[in-house]
Amino acid sequence: MSKSENRKGFTSKLGVILATVGTAVGLGNIWRFPYIVGENGGGAFLIIYFFCLLFLGLPVVLAEFTVGRRAQSNAVDAYKKFSNHPIWSRIGYLGVLAGFLIMGYYAVVVGWTIDYLYEAIVGNLQGHTPEAYTQLFAELSGDTIYPILLVIGVMGLTCYIISQGVQSGIEKVSRFLMPMLFLLMLGLAGYALSLDGAYEGLHFLFYPDFSDVTARTFLDAMGQCFFSLSLGMGCLTTYASYFKKDVNLPKTAVQVISIDTLVAIIAGVIIFPAVFSFGVEPTQGPGLVYVVLPNVFQKMLGGQILAIMFYALLFIAALTSIMSLLEVVTAYVHEKFNLSRTKSAIVVTILVIIMAIFASLSCGAMPELSLFGKNIFDIFDFISATILLPLGGMAISIYAGWIIDNKILYAEFAKNNKYSLNLFKAYAFILKYIAPVCILIVFIGSFI
Repeated sequence: MSKSENRKGFTSKLGVILATVGTAVGLGNIWRFPYIVGENGGGAFLIIYFFCLLFLGLPVVLAEFTVGRRAQSNAVDAYKKFSNHPIWSRIGYLGVLAGFLIMGYYAVVVGWTIDYLYEAIVGNLQGHTPEAYTQLFAELSGDTIYPILLVIGVMGLTCYIISQGVQSGIEKVSRFLMPMLFLLMLGLAGYALSLDGAYEGLHFLFYPDFSDVTARTFLDAMGQCFFSLSLGMGCLTTYASYFKKDVNLPKTAVQVISIDTLVAIIAGVIIFPAVFSFGVEPTQGPGLVYVVLPNVFQKMLGGQILAIMFYALLFIAALTSIMSLLEVVTAYVHEKFNLSRTKSAIVVTILVIIMAIFASLSCGAMPELSLFGKNIFDIFDFISATILLPLGGMAISIYAGWIIDNKILYAEFAKNNKYSLNLFKAYAFILKYIAPVCILIVFIGSFI
């Protein structure tokens, strides 16, 4: 029996949506999106971002879905099946390597989130000065042992989930966590809209002021599109390999992108009314979640409960994302080296923990762990997000647009739907000409 026949896929269309949305929804939506919007002027960025989703995100998501379901294999083997030239198998390797490196620092950030959730529960995030919150985060990120123990806990939990398989692990956990995530978000958004500064926050988020738009705004919008949707990481290709044949790929792609974007916008609705209500600048950058928001929460009525809800939300989003990253690498090791799923997950987890130890130590305890002026944490981030993801995404769009036979592409596109041939031609045109150029611009622009 072939590997593809032995693979157990998702049991239902709801499972497909929840698990795949869990892949996309992560720190990119709740942590990164609000501060990127804040740094780029609010509503104008949002409009540009929507165009990036339509002309860049949707075609590449659909391309990954097509390759994954058609190939029914891990991210590396999937790209070998439609071309005999060995160069195209490198696309899968880019995704596996990117996922591996991202986990090396992502696990550290998830560990920080767990600590903040604990501190919120016991009430330690209340009653501090703004300077004290900066010091609290510096002490956490600069500690030697504690962040590493958090990483081991995070990866141990993720390893257990992945070792249970697609149906009993990924799908089962996603069915539980994703509804909880949406309930937490709606509760926090409802509270934020009741604050005195809600109008100013919503005005900033949705009112387009194009006077602040620069070339950097377009680059950030395209980069955020990539980061938020997990493009080029192999996650979508791997998850699509577990899709059943009755899954409507274009419809699923639209649903995943829509829900992912909705989560990001709700995150903005939670954060911007809060920061405007308490006189905080929205252009606070990456420290918004770990330094600025704790100070905002303590000023709110019921601030401790709100802080608990927010960091629980952040943890859920981060956990579902790191699950998908571990699945990409585990699936490759499992099928490439013929190890059991459990052994594959354990091997990959141990390697990730080793990487994460160096990433964590480089943030404070051992700053000498650096290269070219960047610490290990930032190097993992730079190589994966700035180099591997754009290259992988560009290669995927070229591969789907130029290498895969159009008959195969159309067969997957048109299966179980009534979309017209003209719509498919528009999709194929974007894959061939528009998406590769846009991604190349992001790649070059990130170095300028």
